[in-house]
Amino acid sequence: SLKATVLDSNLNIVTSETVRFDSELPHYKTKDGVYRDASVSGRIVSPTLMWVEALDLVLDKLKKAKFEFERVVAVSGSGQQHGSVYWKNGSSDRLASLDPNKPLLDQLTDTLSIKESPIWMDSSTTVQCREIEKAVGGALELSRLTGSRGYERFTGPQIRKLYDTQPDVYCQTERISLVSSFMASLLIGTYASIDETDGAGMNLMDIRTRDWSKIVLDATAPGLEDKLGKLAPAHAIAGSIAPYFVERFQFNKNCLVIQWSGDNPNSLAGLTLNTPGDLAISLGTSDTVFGIASEPQPRLQGHVFPNPVDTTSYMVMLVYKNGSLTREDVRNRCADQSWDVFNKVLEQTPPLNGGKLGFYYKEHEIMPPLPVGIHRYVLDNFIADTLDVKAHEVTEFDAPSEVRGIIEGHFLSMRAHTERFGMPTPPKRIIATGGASANLSILKSVASIFGCDVYTVQRPDSASLGAALRAAHGWLCHGEGSFVPFSCIYKNKLETSSLSCKLSMPTGDKQLHSKYTMLMKKRIEIEDSLVQKLGRI
Repeated sequence: SLKATVLDSNLNIVTSETVRFDSELPHYKTKDGVYRDASVSGRIVSPTLMWVEALDLVLDKLKKAKFEFERVVAVSGSGQQHGSVYWKNGSSDRLASLDPNKPLLDQLTDTLSIKESPIWMDSSTTVQCREIEKAVGGALELSRLTGSRGYERFTGPQIRKLYDTQPDVYCQTERISLVSSFMASLLIGTYASIDETDGAGMNLMDIRTRDWSKIVLDATAPGLEDKLGKLAPAHAIAGSIAPYFVERFQFNKNCLVIQWSGDNPNSLAGLTLNTPGDLAISLGTSDTVFGIASEPQPRLQGHVFPNPVDTTSYMVMLVYKNGSLTREDVRNRCADQSWDVFNKVLEQTPPLNGGKLGFYYKEHEIMPPLPVGIHRYVLDNFIADTLDVKAHEVTEFDAPSEVRGIIEGHFLSMRAHTERFGMPTPPKRIIATGGASANLSILKSVASIFGCDVYTVQRPDSASLGAALRAAHGWLCHGEGSFVPFSCIYKNKLETSSLSCKLSMPTGDKQLHSKYTMLMKKRIEIEDSLVQKLGRI
């Protein structure tokens, strides 16, 4: 879907509108907004012009609701990360001369060299990932350079695939945009820069210099830098709103368009994370950890991006495929298919689980890269004050140990990997979101394992909210003539605005946290040995 969220100066949501691609733009015949190509393994794309039509449609909805566009001082946005758009030679002239009396769709139909945009779900570029990694000195070297090893969904491998398979189309392409910079380009009537944070999701940008990496560009496709254009900080001005929107929707001609960014960076902004030590955990079908670190320490798994709301620190993102569905599987097997029973068993089973450690992978896991399977270990004579204990594998736990094993094991692994990526320990605070964040029994374990307070928010649209906050931040930076801390926009407003969060679980027992540290170190030893033995590298 495409969602518009409007904030007032007190950061309260004034109004919002949504366009759902499948139901409101049915002529594109998408399912979940995408096409799954049965003829090419792993190819998943979206019709680019659907996004163009959706922009006009969402603004039309606001117009019919009597929204006063002339009061808007700044606009920014969130686009699904990694997706790419390919502008045909000569398209910049068309973009600069849009007629406000005609819909965008009618005027941009023949501006694209490819009608369908590869998106984040695509996994058809494994060959290109390995080729790029090899060209720069290996997967770890690519990660050190760009913040991530080669991933099929990332834009660089997608561009290399285009050059490999359709070199004539590549040559006919004048500009390559991300979804975020594509939408910003529509709003300003000229090609918008890719912002540094979303640019880090391409396998093309040097995360330390925040500029394109020549070695990776050369390994991807010839003449690529000219097609990508310049990078820009996420808080920078992309341009003023184009005359098309001034005349068609009555935007103020002085309305600023702030650089758009990716959905994950905007979610970080929407959760008000901004300084090293902030950590957010989204507990859903997959679990995602967002954190902020002072120095980038990329590894073979996980991702490091420049912080979208700070000019010096970095955003770390770790994704776990085995989230709520894996927890539900244990609940169904060991707790009568009831969360109430599950929580009661969890509370009645002592912390540290008697030295029992479980690894539960209902799906192929990303972090760590392990195949489907369950592994259970018992530490002999575990008293949590030494690593000099032996672990032996067992085939099963009793039901209470299984319940505590799935919770403790998951969050011990999560803590270990955040620390490996250079995030401060313990965190200053954790903000928990997603369905399982309502479960106080689970949050109690999180607070004890990480050793910090846990806050909760219920923001199902944190990416759209984050984009609106970034618009306010960019507008403020522009007014001040230099970068100002992101926290300045919501100072003294957190509790009275759409950004409010509540303390749901205070820091656990410090002595217990220390014992969890020893258990975590032992768990990561076992995890590393499983990766060596079974890992999907």
